[in-house]
Amino acid sequence: MEFAIVCSLIFVALTFDYINGFHDAANSIATVVSTRVLSPGKAVIWAAFFNFVAAFGFGTAVAKTVGSGMIDVHAVTFLVIFAGLFGAIVWDIITWYYGLPTSSSHALIGGYAGGAVAHAGLGVIIASGWTKTLIFIVLAPTIGLVLGFGLMTAIYWLFRGFAPSRVDRWFRRLQLLSASLYSLGHGANDAQKTMGIIAGVLFAAGYIQQFYIPLWVVLSAHAAIALGTLSGGWRIIHTMGSKITRLQPVGGFAAETAGAVSLFTATALGVPVSTTHTITGAIVGVGATRRLSAVRWGVAGRIVWAWILTIPISAFISSTTYWVLSHLLALR
Repeated sequence: MEFAIVCSLIFVALTFDYINGFHDAANSIATVVSTRVLSPGKAVIWAAFFNFVAAFGFGTAVAKTVGSGMIDVHAVTFLVIFAGLFGAIVWDIITWYYGLPTSSSHALIGGYAGGAVAHAGLGVIIASGWTKTLIFIVLAPTIGLVLGFGLMTAIYWLFRGFAPSRVDRWFRRLQLLSASLYSLGHGANDAQKTMGIIAGVLFAAGYIQQFYIPLWVVLSAHAAIALGTLSGGWRIIHTMGSKITRLQPVGGFAAETAGAVSLFTATALGVPVSTTHTITGAIVGVGATRRLSAVRWGVAGRIVWAWILTIPISAFISSTTYWVLSHLLALR
């Protein structure tokens, strides 16, 4: 019976990872699609390939932070994990429906925390892990914005004497490179969050005696997020690619490169950041180099509100789910 429960939870975790790729496909490909460098079909294949390749060479520091650095792993039960995943999946589906590019990562950690607190109280929260994550909620989009603005300004200055058609032709090719780098960063950071949850399931069941990430978990998490990216999330791609600001290939290159640098840095530090926050900040920074009015601040404002609500709402859904299921199980 326990083995069946473990397999079911791993399946639910990989389902979340698939939805994460589906929901966050926009992060990897919105810019390259909106600039017409790649068609939507080719773009998702390009991004999915690099999402999977990220399994090799980026370590598991983020996975360990999510799995054991934010919640006391000894307080984690199967029901806590299920409630956390359910809360994250429900919030992802709601925000996908409305085309809001929110953070699947923050939905997951919010849901995980909500289920754990409902089970064992606030004492299960590990403050140090949450401090880094909460700081990067503000820092990730800010870094993306500053790098996007700075890189775009530098490109304008360096290529000021070149014909626009020539610059466009060069950056259409360079955007393939920047899109691949961003997809690598997306896969490296986001897939690791699901790895941490699956490792938590294995630890709770006693299949591993100390918390670590087995290789099969790494490969399956990257495969799931890559398959999700292949499915695409067209509602959010439209918001990210054209509603915030209009991009040319040179702007797409600057935004993707700025986002990739931010993600590689966070992944090396073991911080579970939002790829959504990062690329949105970079796109806003690129748009602001033309003029502040080039950014649709009303759309950006709605996105920021969705970011603010992600952790508390996913935690609320998760804790409610835990409370309902625990009472139903007690009545049996």
